[in-house]
Amino acid sequence: MPSPLFADRPAARLPERDTLDAMIGRARRLRGDLDSMCRDAVAVDEDDPQQRWQRALWELAAHHLDDLGARLGQLREGPPPPAPDVVGRLAGAADGALAGEDRGPWSGRAGSAEWNLLDDGVAWSAELYEIFGRDVAAGPLSLDELPTVLVPEDQPLLTSMVTNCLIDGKPMDGEFRIRRPDGGTRTLHALGEPVLDPEGRTISLWAVLRDVSALTDSRRRVVRTRDSLHRQDDLARTEHRIAVELHEAVLPSRHGSPEPAPDAAHVMEVATHLLPSRVCGPAGGDWYDAMTLPDGRTLLTIGSLAGRGIPAASAMAMVLGALRGMAVAGIEPGALLTHLNQLLQASVQPALRSALCGLFDPSTGLLTWAQAEHPTPLLFRGGSGIPLPPPDGVLLGAVPRTAYGQETVRLLPGDVLLLRTDGVSPAAGRDAAPGELLRLAPRMARSRTAAECVRTVAEEFGGDARPVEGCVLIARITG
Repeated sequence: MPSPLFADRPAARLPERDTLDAMIGRARRLRGDLDSMCRDAVAVDEDDPQQRWQRALWELAAHHLDDLGARLGQLREGPPPPAPDVVGRLAGAADGALAGEDRGPWSGRAGSAEWNLLDDGVAWSAELYEIFGRDVAAGPLSLDELPTVLVPEDQPLLTSMVTNCLIDGKPMDGEFRIRRPDGGTRTLHALGEPVLDPEGRTISLWAVLRDVSALTDSRRRVVRTRDSLHRQDDLARTEHRIAVELHEAVLPSRHGSPEPAPDAAHVMEVATHLLPSRVCGPAGGDWYDAMTLPDGRTLLTIGSLAGRGIPAASAMAMVLGALRGMAVAGIEPGALLTHLNQLLQASVQPALRSALCGLFDPSTGLLTWAQAEHPTPLLFRGGSGIPLPPPDGVLLGAVPRTAYGQETVRLLPGDVLLLRTDGVSPAAGRDAAPGELLRLAPRMARSRTAAECVRTVAEEFGGDARPVEGCVLIARITG
């Protein structure tokens, strides 16, 4: 330790050796627990920013524990015995600082130096030569030479620290980077103080320099992975917003009735609802649609494409546009799904999923419909409900050049037709069985509007733990 005096710094009283041994033991046990947890952890997915951030924090914690154990070991060993000269004192200080250190893979090496202002003498510990990568025969660096080995950006920082220490008596405490002769870069943490003579005049500068490169790198990894995680969250929020806006722009109004033909004997009132996912994030490719065609019939479609986010939402918009265009051209439901299957087969990224398409004729009350592996429509009539017999139809995009069948059912005044996607489920990850929906028949019979029927379904199957979004379309027939 330096002598004779340090500026404004009383002597510290070291803890008892038994206390330090106990603290070192606790640090070692905690380090062992950390290693054990790291061994038990699964391999880190380098493409997952959250997992990279977690690993970086583990490494930073390990670094701090290793460093804590090393510093406590220095305290336990205590300062070296006084030496008659500065060189001997500094060499002894460095040896004592490193004696008994339990070096983990993260521990930083420490060395000490003293720059004499009276005779321009400089003394470095052997450890400091190793840190700087400097040959002992070349001698230590003077205060004037020291900035030449720093990276240019850090030179003003060191100059400021030294000036404040020597002129204002402020302790030197800061980090800077040096370039070693081998081309490597090290980050050093400097703690220093002016040494005063009995009259209070500054006669030298004493400092301990510690290589904290590993600690600094670990901190930087934590910052980088944290920033990457934040960027991923921002992208996810942006994707969700765009996908939702695309849904809202493409999907029709959720309540109302298609405009009936002048000679319509039946009027179809339609209400729809999108049950959003609160688990998976960005919206997927679910859709519903109801529109009046030029021939007076009403087009009803509902379906779901594979995938999530913007790709699924944009594919949904493409499919919905194709369905509307073909329906306006007078294509019947079975042929319409056949053409849609061919369209998806020709797409660069085919989207496999289900769909249902129906045409309702208000003059006859007939509903002609086709489906592609889609949940069957449910018909509620007179306080009870039945699933409609499904026509033949495989998953869209799964089999090329396949034909889709169609069925016809007559709807009566007071009937309620329920169409849905897989996401309308009573429990996370499970599709609603027809029987679970059919038990709503008494409430459907009491409902006076299609919107009330939709609210009934949403109350039963719209819980917060929904794994994916779901669409429901209710068509209610009035005389």
